[in-house]
Amino acid sequence: MDASGIDQIQLSFSPTALAVLNGIIAVILFGVALDIRWQDFRSVTRRPQAVLAGLFCQFLLLPAIAWGCILLLRPHPSIALGLMLVSACPGGNVSNFLTAMSGGHAALSVSMSGLSTLASIVMTPLNFMFWAGLYPPTQVLLKALPLSPADILLTVLVVLVIPTVLGMGLAGRYPSVAQRLKRPMRMASMLMLAGFIVLGLVGNWSAFVEHIGVAFWIVATVNALGLGIGYWLARQVRLSEAESRAVAFETGIQNSGFGLVLCFNHFAGLGGMAMIAAWWGVWHLISGLTLASLWRRYGTAAGA
Repeated sequence: MDASGIDQIQLSFSPTALAVLNGIIAVILFGVALDIRWQDFRSVTRRPQAVLAGLFCQFLLLPAIAWGCILLLRPHPSIALGLMLVSACPGGNVSNFLTAMSGGHAALSVSMSGLSTLASIVMTPLNFMFWAGLYPPTQVLLKALPLSPADILLTVLVVLVIPTVLGMGLAGRYPSVAQRLKRPMRMASMLMLAGFIVLGLVGNWSAFVEHIGVAFWIVATVNALGLGIGYWLARQVRLSEAESRAVAFETGIQNSGFGLVLCFNHFAGLGGMAMIAAWWGVWHLISGLTLASLWRRYGTAAGA
C-alpha cells in the first residue's frame, strides 16, 4: 500500500494542547505509581532472573523485533521511525492490569513496570537513536529533524520518571490517601488520553482511513511477535507460567501515549510517526485483552 502521503497527516496542536498531553501522561504514570511500593522491588533480589528476562525483552528484544520487521516490510521512513520510537518506550501502564486479569504474576509485573520506567531515562533515547541510526531511510530522516538525545532524555525525566517517583513516595508515606486516589485518577487520566487521541483522529479522519492499513499490519505483526516471543523466551529460561505471562505483557504492551508525547514535542507530529503511536495505543488494548481473556479462560497461572 502506498504511504507516500502519510506525512501530510499533521496532527498539529497548540503549545497549550501539547502541555495538556504531557500533563495527561504524567498523571497516568503518577496514578500507576500509587500501586507500586518500594518493597515490591525486593522481588528483584529474590527472583532476579525473572526481572532481568523482562527488562531484556522490553529494552533489547522488542526494538530488535521492530527493526527486523522494518527490514522485511520496508515501510515509509516515518512509519519505520514511529515503530522504532514506540518500541523504545517503557512498558504500557495497562500491562499490570492485563497480567492480573490473565492470572499472571502481578507483583513481578509491577516491579518490571517500575524499573523499566526508571531505566527509560537512559534506555529510551539510547535505543531509539541506536536502531533508527541502523536503518538508512530513518537515518536520513533523523538528520533532517532538529533533534537532540538530551531533549528526549529531559522529556522522559519530566513526564515519566518524576511522576513515578512522586506517586511511589505518596503511596509509601500516605497509603490510605493513595488508595482513595488511584482508581478515580486512573479512570480520569485514561479517559482524557483517549479523548485527546480521538479528537486528533477525527480532525484527520479521511487521511487516517486512507492510511490505516499501512499502520495496522506492521503494528499487529510487531505486537504479536513481542507478546509471543516474550512469553517463549521467559519459558526457555525456566520462568513459571505466571512469570512468563507477566513478561509477555511487559514486552508487547508499550506506553504509546508517551510515544505520542515524544512525537508531538520533538517531531512536530510527523504523520507516519503519529499514526503508529496512536494506532499502537488502540491495538495493544485489543490484542492484550484478547490474550488475557484466553489465558484466564484456559487455566490460571497460580502455582505454575
